[in-house]
Amino acid sequence: MTINQIFFKKNTNLIKTKENSRKNSHQIIDIEDSTFNYVNDKKYNNKPENSIVNFQIAKANEVVPNVQNVVSTVSLGVQLDLKRIALKARNAEYNPRRFAAVIMRIRDPKTTALIFSSGKMVITGAKSEESSKIACKKYARILQRLGYGHAKFIDFKIQNIVASCDIRFPIRLESLAHAHSQFCSYEPELFPGLIYRMITPKVVLLVFVSGKLVLTGAKERKDIYQAFSNIYAVLCLFKKG
Repeated sequence: MTINQIFFKKNTNLIKTKENSRKNSHQIIDIEDSTFNYVNDKKYNNKPENSIVNFQIAKANEVVPNVQNVVSTVSLGVQLDLKRIALKARNAEYNPRRFAAVIMRIRDPKTTALIFSSGKMVITGAKSEESSKIACKKYARILQRLGYGHAKFIDFKIQNIVASCDIRFPIRLESLAHAHSQFCSYEPELFPGLIYRMITPKVVLLVFVSGKLVLTGAKERKDIYQAFSNIYAVLCLFKKG
């Protein structure tokens, strides 16, 4: 091989590497531009492959939201005498001047129930949907033992799931609030966190400068994971430093 042939080969390799680097840089720009705008873009979120990619981005950082509270409701289908329940049950308290419901607690699962005279109950404090349902059934059994044998278990629904996580890097909240002003409200004089109202899925996120997040308003666990996956890619763009 001559000197000219060696020189020509090196030049062609150099041109190829430059072209590849340009392609990669365009891909990076496209990814960043799309993640910057896709959070509330219904067309983007409706594609299943995008949601999978987004969740993989979040998983890459080994951060998964932990469910802290599940709020559910159920109807017993009978009218209740709250004074009678408060007198007969050990784990109940009733103060009609302060609140028009009996407050009842059980240890396993550790939950609190608000029992109304209409026969409706609100259960809070459960750490999962299944434990919330188990707690509802236990409260219904307690009321059956107190003389409401006709009490049923009707229309059980999960009304709210609250989760939290820490993404382990500080965030420029002012820049985020300015860039996503139509979805954010940030007033540090009143509350230290930024309130982000996501449209798809319909979840409200509290974002703190430390990198801690609180997600609320979801009725299904998958909405929590999808919302976190969406916001994580955006928060990476507003990372401090």
